[in-house]
Amino acid sequence: MKMTYWRIVAISLSLAAPAAWADDQPPASTPSTEAKPTLEKSTKPVAPKPSTPAVTADPVSGPGPAVVRQNNVNVRGKAAMNSEVLTRLTRGQRVNVLEEVTLSKPKQDEPTKWAKISLPTNVTVWAHASFLDPANNTVKPNRLNLRSGPSENHSVIGRIEKGTVVTPIETRGDWVKVEPPATAYGFVAAHLLAKEAAPAIAATDPTVPPPIETAVPPTTTPAPAIDPTAPPTTAATTPPAPAVTDPAATPAITAPPPAEDPFVKRVVTREGIVERSVSIQAPSHFILQAIDTRRAINYLFSPATNVVLKDYYGQRILVTGEELLDERWPNTPVINVEKIETVP
Repeated sequence: MKMTYWRIVAISLSLAAPAAWADDQPPASTPSTEAKPTLEKSTKPVAPKPSTPAVTADPVSGPGPAVVRQNNVNVRGKAAMNSEVLTRLTRGQRVNVLEEVTLSKPKQDEPTKWAKISLPTNVTVWAHASFLDPANNTVKPNRLNLRSGPSENHSVIGRIEKGTVVTPIETRGDWVKVEPPATAYGFVAAHLLAKEAAPAIAATDPTVPPPIETAVPPTTTPAPAIDPTAPPTTAATTPPAPAVTDPAATPAITAPPPAEDPFVKRVVTREGIVERSVSIQAPSHFILQAIDTRRAINYLFSPATNVVLKDYYGQRILVTGEELLDERWPNTPVINVEKIETVP
């Protein structure tokens, strides 16, 4: 009786043990849910696009490359607010700073520091025709002044030496418009320029070998002990373990994230009445006045759109566009008009 009892117990244990062991493994028909780690390939950092270069928040403090910090930045013939405007720069445009100029006695509301930059290629210069040899378009005197306009009242924005060949574009009286040489220059308020950020490079150790995948050999779990007196049973076998990579052996090397542009475009929507500016030196001929107080809210500027501001004179409008500051009028910002509509 005792022998029969223990035999029944041994047979029960031998049948139950394989099933209990197999419950800890994935089903045979279902693949293992453990994801195989992948190795990230080392990549070189991507250079910023020319239209939107990476910049720093540091202002320009000497010669070298720089980036314009906002739209409609004036390039002037002299380091002065009352000097003529040669051209305008857009936000993100690259320039080459030749030197920094500091005014000893700046006027009220005038920047103290100016950046002398290489003249943009879209600006032309003027020379007096009597100092050019018409036979071969070369300079006759030892040094010839180049001016921003066809008269001696315009600023000198470059000089060329004797024998230099120029390319005439237009003749107006005694003056000839020519293509600007590489030495031509203009002036920009220094606080409107920023240093261009150096491209980030991922640091790599040349002595470290590239990551290598290592596989763990499959293992087989032995079957549990079986009573020799019990009927034969098939032992459960553990399926091969998936190949894994040791993350501590060779960590993946990734490139740093690209630098963010700290200068974010500020788009606003304002409501008011369109009136004319009272100052001839204002950045625009039209202003947006508050409906209740009639105080100037913004100057209105529309160089890149087909909006004709004079058509809205005296009307109540709703205007949307990028809001900027002109260095001469820090208390009244300028709106670069993108959309405008009348309000009944």
